[in-house]
Amino acid sequence: MTTRILVVDDEPQILRALGTNLKARGYEVDLAPTGEAALTLAARHHPDLVILDLGLPGIDGIEVIQGLRGWTRVPIIVLSVREGERDKVAALDAGADDYVTKPFGMDELLARLRAALRRAEPTGESAEVVTADFTVDLAAKRVTNAQGEVRLTPTEWEIVEILVRNPGKLITQRQLLHEVWGPQYSSETNYLRVYMAQIRRKLEPDPSHPRSFHTEAGMGYRFDPPGD
Repeated sequence: MTTRILVVDDEPQILRALGTNLKARGYEVDLAPTGEAALTLAARHHPDLVILDLGLPGIDGIEVIQGLRGWTRVPIIVLSVREGERDKVAALDAGADDYVTKPFGMDELLARLRAALRRAEPTGESAEVVTADFTVDLAAKRVTNAQGEVRLTPTEWEIVEILVRNPGKLITQRQLLHEVWGPQYSSETNYLRVYMAQIRRKLEPDPSHPRSFHTEAGMGYRFDPPGD
C-alpha cells in the first residue's frame, strides 16, 4: 500500500517543495495551509504521518496536535522556525513525535520521516465511533444523535473519550479517576457514579438499562457499542 503523508504549512513554497519531494519518492501527499484544513484532511484520509508547522493561521500547530491525539496515534513531525526549548517541550508534550527546526535539510527530514514510519504500528483507527444510538467524533470532540448535537461538559467528554477509545475493555475506577481528575482523586468513586449517570441520561435510550456504557460492579466501566 502507498504511504500517505499530510503536510501542514502556511508557506506555499514549503508546501510545494515538500509535496514535490515526497511525491517523487512514491508517497501520496495531502497539503493543508491551515490547521482547520489539516484536521479535516486527516479525518477524511487517515494519513500515515503528519509533517506540521506550528505557526499557522487560525488554530495553531499545538491545537492541531491535540485534535489529532484525540483519536489517532499517527506519527507527527513538527517542522518549525521556533527554536526555543519551551516551544519544543510544548509540542512534544502535546503529542508530537519529533521536532525539526527551519531551515532544514531535505535529506535529514526524509530520514526522520522514514524512522518515524518504521516505529509506527498500524492501528486501523477511525475519527468516528458510530453506534446505533449516537456518534462520537473524536477529532471534533463532539457527540451527535438523531436529534442533533449532544452537549457534554468537559468532564463528561473526557470520560466518554477514554471509554470509547477502548471498546470492550474494562477501564478501572482508579484509572478513570486518575486520568480525569488526577492521582489525588483515585478513591473518589462517587464522582464517577454521578458523571456516568449524567452521561447515560444524555446518550442512552434507556438510562436504567444501558446499551453502551456498562458498569462492572466494584471494578470500573466498559464501553460496548450496540449493533445497528
